[in-house]
Amino acid sequence: MSDLSNVRINGQRLWDALMEMAKIGGTPKGGCKRLTLTDLDKQGRELFAAWCEKEGCVVKVDEMGNMFARRAGVEDHLPPVMMGSHLDTQPTGGKFDGVLGVLGALEVVRSLNDLKIKTRRPIEIANWTNEEGSRYAPAMISSGVFAGAYTKEFAYSRIDAEGKKLGDELERIGYKGSEPIGGRPIHAFFELHIEQGPILEDESIDVGVVTHGQGQRWYEIRLTGFESHAGSTPMPRRKDALLGAARIVELVNQIGLSKAPLAVSTVGMLNPYPNSRNVIPGEVFMTCEFRHPIDATLSEMDAALREGVEKIAAAIGLTVDIKQVFYYPPVPFDESCVAAVRQAAKHLGLSHRDIVSGAGHDACYLARVAPTSMIFTPCVDGVSHNESEDIKQEWSTAGANVLMHAVLEKAEIVA
Repeated sequence: MSDLSNVRINGQRLWDALMEMAKIGGTPKGGCKRLTLTDLDKQGRELFAAWCEKEGCVVKVDEMGNMFARRAGVEDHLPPVMMGSHLDTQPTGGKFDGVLGVLGALEVVRSLNDLKIKTRRPIEIANWTNEEGSRYAPAMISSGVFAGAYTKEFAYSRIDAEGKKLGDELERIGYKGSEPIGGRPIHAFFELHIEQGPILEDESIDVGVVTHGQGQRWYEIRLTGFESHAGSTPMPRRKDALLGAARIVELVNQIGLSKAPLAVSTVGMLNPYPNSRNVIPGEVFMTCEFRHPIDATLSEMDAALREGVEKIAAAIGLTVDIKQVFYYPPVPFDESCVAAVRQAAKHLGLSHRDIVSGAGHDACYLARVAPTSMIFTPCVDGVSHNESEDIKQEWSTAGANVLMHAVLEKAEIVA
């Protein structure tokens, strides 16, 4: 490798870009609402494209609206080294989730241009459509289509809360591109992202070297009992579906605790029916999910859930329907890409530790079709998907510097 001892990004310029993008969809509480394929998303995309084109990149858009800004390599026919993330947000999202990965990648290109560094391989910046899944489910659908996990037709048919189809909205904002989706060789892919958890900040670590993405299992559970009068139905005669749900909430929590420290378990939705203050609930719809980086452990958690739910329902006299509605296998990231991130952090004198991603990311789908890894920066109090989400400027600078050095190892500097 060439001497990179003085190669650094411009941290202030990166921070300024993050703050400028945050104005598009900025909320009164300091967060961001830039839902995918809205007019605000279009504004963010156009600003990003303009910045990339100013740096001499060629911007192309594929059939799912994924954007690729290409910095030519000396041997431009070679598969590119790609980096990126997403610009869409949650309804009450922050300024950094996803955006740091896109604009951190842009800053890498800007700094390479400033330093007049040429690379053997081309470098591309990716902005993936609908990573958050807050408007269209499932999340990460466009990188999923890119990697062959979903069909383009399936993605186009997704409908939001207002009945608008994803494919139609892509066309409406002018981002149903002509580039074929997927099938493009990629030499390596790196995604810079905030941790979205408290580990790095709690341990005063500069950089997380992401080795795995957690596997996920999502469930929908419907409990059916019998609604009756809250005042005149004796306790022993009740078939209270909400009581069953409450016990399942505790069960899900205990299953997660039993597989500590890497497991997490959550009940996210709980809808009782008829939801009247003086009626014993006769039905409850609820969701739960498990996450763990080892597939065998996820299977053990699945078995414990099913056995426990059946026992809870039988004890109260409920009928139960439990369905697994989503399964995402654990993702081990490419060893050579992980090593490139680790070496970059070491070379830059940054404290670092291996870490598992608790959230899903576009990189998890990219890992199916290209050598991939991720870089985490700390975030304040581990808070994300919230308007109060925050990071420090020095964290974004450190993460982007690691990104640049890892990318340069794979793209190869030409003297």
